[in-house]
Amino acid sequence: MAKCIMVQGTSSNAGKSVLVAALCKIYKKRGYKVAPFKSQNMSLNSYTTKENGEIAIAQVLQAEACEVEPSIHMNPILLKPKGEFISQVIVQGKAIGDMNFYEYQRNYRKKALEAIEESLNILKEEYDIIVIEGAGSPAEINMRKEDIANMEIAHMADADVILVADIEMGGVFASIAGTFVLLDERDRKRLKAVVINKFRGDLDILKPGIDIIEKKIDAPVLGVVPYDNSLKLPEEDSASLTRHRFSKNKDIIIGVIRLPKISNFTDIDPFEFEDDVEIKMIDVNEEIGEVDALIIPGTRCSTEDAKIITESAIGDEIIKLSETIPIVGLCGGYQILGSKIIDEDKKESIFGTSNGLNLLNIKSHFKNNEKIVLQSEAVVGNNLKGIAKEMFKNIKGDSVRGYEIHEGTTELNGTTPFLEISGKGKGNNNDGSFDGACEGNVFGTYFHGIFHNYNLRREFLNYIRDKKGLELKFGEDPYESSKYYSINRLAEIVEQNIDMDFVDKMIFKD
Repeated sequence: MAKCIMVQGTSSNAGKSVLVAALCKIYKKRGYKVAPFKSQNMSLNSYTTKENGEIAIAQVLQAEACEVEPSIHMNPILLKPKGEFISQVIVQGKAIGDMNFYEYQRNYRKKALEAIEESLNILKEEYDIIVIEGAGSPAEINMRKEDIANMEIAHMADADVILVADIEMGGVFASIAGTFVLLDERDRKRLKAVVINKFRGDLDILKPGIDIIEKKIDAPVLGVVPYDNSLKLPEEDSASLTRHRFSKNKDIIIGVIRLPKISNFTDIDPFEFEDDVEIKMIDVNEEIGEVDALIIPGTRCSTEDAKIITESAIGDEIIKLSETIPIVGLCGGYQILGSKIIDEDKKESIFGTSNGLNLLNIKSHFKNNEKIVLQSEAVVGNNLKGIAKEMFKNIKGDSVRGYEIHEGTTELNGTTPFLEISGKGKGNNNDGSFDGACEGNVFGTYFHGIFHNYNLRREFLNYIRDKKGLELKFGEDPYESSKYYSINRLAEIVEQNIDMDFVDKMIFKD
């Protein structure tokens, strides 16, 4: 039966996810079978597992650190916000419906806890160590009775807790002390140690404060983890698109429309690792400006975002740009490229049917569709049209992988498909024979992660490089190489800067 340890935070974005990933990698390297676990996550960045279920992208990265296949049991409850305090509720990978916050907390908590405990026990049977991530802060005392993400899970798993605090946010000692003070005695006994994260200064200046806080809370500060700019890891919070500083002044500019309901924005991550590519995030009320290609990403509500895009100036600008540069739609963005998104039953939003940009001769339908959640495999079409034919001429018939998370099917009105389904996958329709569409300078796909396929991303960028007279690039995938480096370097930094002997005692306390 697995031993458990838990990482909680003084706040959201304190560094829980990355500390869990680091501990996963450290103990994997020591020869243990390790798995991550987060009982409940709220995220619009999800992934399809081998069971064809949805989990948050953070647990995927943590599973990669463990060198294991991601599973629905690593994140048994996923909440995907839809607005107005309503979220789609995903239980062990499957969507069970939309609930408002109060309905979920008051009426569904018991069932959620049952699913959480079942998943935790499944992992315990298979692994040696479970590294558990909390959510938000355990000191949200107004919601302690409804908790199913922090101390309630620590007790369920019999896990001691490391509290991680973000010094970059300011008030680090107050947040640490406040967390300890606000917990009741039973919960406070689970808090065994503290880690201070994202430090950039002189440790000697910080040390007097550490000495004082250790006496105040009667628990050790295991270490101070320095901030490292060289690390590049996927983000799960759309707010990161505002916080994140994408590289500037590069030879190639990829514009990405920051849709109001943007989701699965990790689809664009691989471009950040290309040393000649700048990612330019563009709000719907901004001018697009100078870009070499434009991506319309996924959205949690394509009908609403389609209405906003088509009724604003940016819609006209996209249509104009489609005459000269590649325009790419991903999942909901693909639907927005069509002539209409038909939602007569208002399944997606109160707006019902919405017009699209009419850049692809396709229509998408939401009527009586179940949610498609699949790992998918296809080949690049042999009979592509428009820019896709020229762009991907060197990889016709090559395999690409992705994952599908969408409602709605799409009919092609004589338009050429982009991908031919070769393995699992639904793509445009339930017959699962093809995916996406291409015509003119425009193409789209339901496959999330399409640009994680280096063969396709390389050819996409080399087409642009060639048009701009730049050197073509081949060789290793910079995204996979950098991610591998970042996970291993993260583990090294944590192991060098915190007291791992104390962590060992927390895990193997019996």
